[in-house]
Amino acid sequence: MATLKLTKPTGRASGSVDLDDALFGVEPNVPVMHQVVTAQLAARRAGTQSTKTRAEVRGGGAKPWRQKGTGRSRQGSIRSPQWRGGGVALGPKPRSYAQRTPRKMIRLALASALSDRMADDKVKVLDDWGIDTPSTKRAIEILSSIKVDGRVLVVLTREDEAAWKSLRNLPDVHVLSTGELNAYDVLVSDWVVFTRESLPSASGSEAKAVVDSDDGARGLGSAERGGASSEAKDGET
Repeated sequence: MATLKLTKPTGRASGSVDLDDALFGVEPNVPVMHQVVTAQLAARRAGTQSTKTRAEVRGGGAKPWRQKGTGRSRQGSIRSPQWRGGGVALGPKPRSYAQRTPRKMIRLALASALSDRMADDKVKVLDDWGIDTPSTKRAIEILSSIKVDGRVLVVLTREDEAAWKSLRNLPDVHVLSTGELNAYDVLVSDWVVFTRESLPSASGSEAKAVVDSDDGARGLGSAERGGASSEAKDGET
């Protein structure tokens, strides 16, 4: 079992923590990660685009001219697709872009993403954030102390309300709860920061929330889409 240095908010080491090899020590499977991320991004699409067919466009009830004898091509309605202002042939209609993704693939994609970040030494585990009252200034100081930069993914528990409020306004920091952890947000982040309590484990309750949550399959891993549903699912586990 791999170990990682446990870090204090000041940046100093405070011991070590064991990492589950089932999540942080696997060989990254690139095709699986690609398929899961593609499904997740596809499921984010609203699918509300819509065009009107010739049956839905207003007007065109009368035949524009008689069938024969005018020298012009025969026409049945001025709302046919070839007419200006007519309906659209084979245009888009509202639909769902969600793809069915097996849970084993979601689990493997997440483990592959975490293992890839672990191999690049881009994973940090904090003892705790040490924030009692919301303070964005304090959050910036902690991130500077632990030496993380770029896009940072922070995984918190539902009890870390003060830390959540302190980090959520930072443009380069994306905050997730343990039940929202997914392969896409890990892959698009330069650093992944856990706390001792939010560190996932294949046999722990947090891992069950990560693996069994439908958020990975439906593409709701991001806070803007899946916050409420993920918190509800996290509460059920």
